[in-house]
Amino acid sequence: MSNEDKNRLSDGFLDLLTENDFNKGTFQRPICTRFPPEPNGYLHIGSAYAIHINYTAAKKYDGHFNLRFDDTNPLKEDIEYVNSIIEDIHWLGYTPGGRIFFGSDYSREIYDAAAALIRRGKAYVCDLSPEEIASYRGTLTEPGINSPYRNRTADENLDLFSRMKDGDFPTASRVLRAKIDMASPNMNLRDPVLYRIIHAEHYRTGHDWCVYPMYDFAHPIQDAIEGVTHSLCSIEFKDHRPLYEWVLTQLEITEAPKQREFGRVNVTGVITSKRYLRELVSGHVVEGWDDPRLPTIRGLRRRGFTPESIRDFVHQIGFVRHQSTVDYSLLENSLRNDLKTKAKNVMAVLHPLKVTITNYEEGKTELLPIENNSENPELGSRKVPFSRVIYIEKEDFMEVPAKGFKRLSLHSEVRLKGAYFIRCNEVVKNEAGEVIELKCTYDINTKSGTGFTGRKVKGTIHWVSARHCRKAEVRLFNPLLKEPDSDVDGEIPWGERINPLSKIVIQNCFIEDSIKNDSWDNHFQFIRHGYFCLDRDSSEESYIFNRTVPLKDSWKGKSKNK
Repeated sequence: MSNEDKNRLSDGFLDLLTENDFNKGTFQRPICTRFPPEPNGYLHIGSAYAIHINYTAAKKYDGHFNLRFDDTNPLKEDIEYVNSIIEDIHWLGYTPGGRIFFGSDYSREIYDAAAALIRRGKAYVCDLSPEEIASYRGTLTEPGINSPYRNRTADENLDLFSRMKDGDFPTASRVLRAKIDMASPNMNLRDPVLYRIIHAEHYRTGHDWCVYPMYDFAHPIQDAIEGVTHSLCSIEFKDHRPLYEWVLTQLEITEAPKQREFGRVNVTGVITSKRYLRELVSGHVVEGWDDPRLPTIRGLRRRGFTPESIRDFVHQIGFVRHQSTVDYSLLENSLRNDLKTKAKNVMAVLHPLKVTITNYEEGKTELLPIENNSENPELGSRKVPFSRVIYIEKEDFMEVPAKGFKRLSLHSEVRLKGAYFIRCNEVVKNEAGEVIELKCTYDINTKSGTGFTGRKVKGTIHWVSARHCRKAEVRLFNPLLKEPDSDVDGEIPWGERINPLSKIVIQNCFIEDSIKNDSWDNHFQFIRHGYFCLDRDSSEESYIFNRTVPLKDSWKGKSKNK
């Protein structure tokens, strides 16, 4: 890890951790952090920030970074999500190596820890229904009420807890609760539930268990088992920290892990709530977890974002202590900066207009050298075929030019990129009066690269040869929601929230043929249109391109479609 990478987090925060916890002898082992996702969905851009915080903190001090799956709810988890999370983390570049763990592997240790609390009089089996537990809990201004089952003996609680494990009771009929303080000002300490009964098959342990620990109970025990020193989590867990510490104290864990919180980061114009993402996917509002309009890692990758651009984005955010919102344009700019010297520049005509060069020899083909990237000469050049019939963008022609128009118009000249000057002499229209073809002539003396200085033209436009191009479909993406920064809570159906311009499909585009040997994972700059990548649904017979980002920030995270 380079010194530059090691400084990607706030030195003040990390120095405080290491000075207080390591230099004062709190830990006799290397720093160890972890990222503990639930395998019930796909990672998103917010996940990348949390991973970055934990990974960089560990690597800065040559410590360990663990990936641990919090798989203690068999009703929602699946191996599909496990595999996708592992793949996405590796793709992002935050490789945990062999340090991949599963909370379900500690089922016996966590159960034994719960039994130890029962023996110490710190936990009890409660028969109240979920609704009753909630009503007994009290409010922020009123204390809770003790459960009538709170004073069961340790032997009775151990027997009931064992029978819960053995499947003697129905789902949700009993829970194991911590015995802390029903009058605590912190609602999380009002005898929280530690275990619940769930009769369902677990994707790893099958039907071995009928009881499953709650996250707040399992989390500190799992950290202790793995030797985690710092549980770095988002700010919403701050009020849970006293329970985290209570569990470790009651279990007499030596060199107990320390929970520390960082601010949750939201991104303008995107949905990062796993609940809402799942609703969009399960309701078929979007095409899947990898829909390019979603901020999932799969969606961003399919859209064409690179791991380098995402890492740069979260690096620029830095360590934040409070919840904050970052503009989506920052992510786009990270991608532009990453691709501007990497992506191959190609010519693509999205809305083609036919141009016939009447004085160019019919059947002739000329190969013209054009640089692959104007900002990076090391990428070399390619030979682009030029012929009598070409296509240009419709917007690059105006029969009667408006003031300031610098492209092609009737009786004027323009330069074709890497080729010649052409002059428009005649406009062909259909019965509806639409321009369908231009008749032009070229000046053989104006070939690019020859040093011609005889006269100047106002503009340069791109083109493709009609006989040497590929037809393609192009997809342009905009914010998914009509009001991307509004509160998504409420009764408005998703279908009414979706921006109809969030996905624009353009058929019958023409792309220069040099692109044919590139894989779907490569990136291209379509001259004047932005950065694109081949969609995974492409084939040799059918090319589909996704626009990752325009060349300039023109959308700014706001939908123009009310």
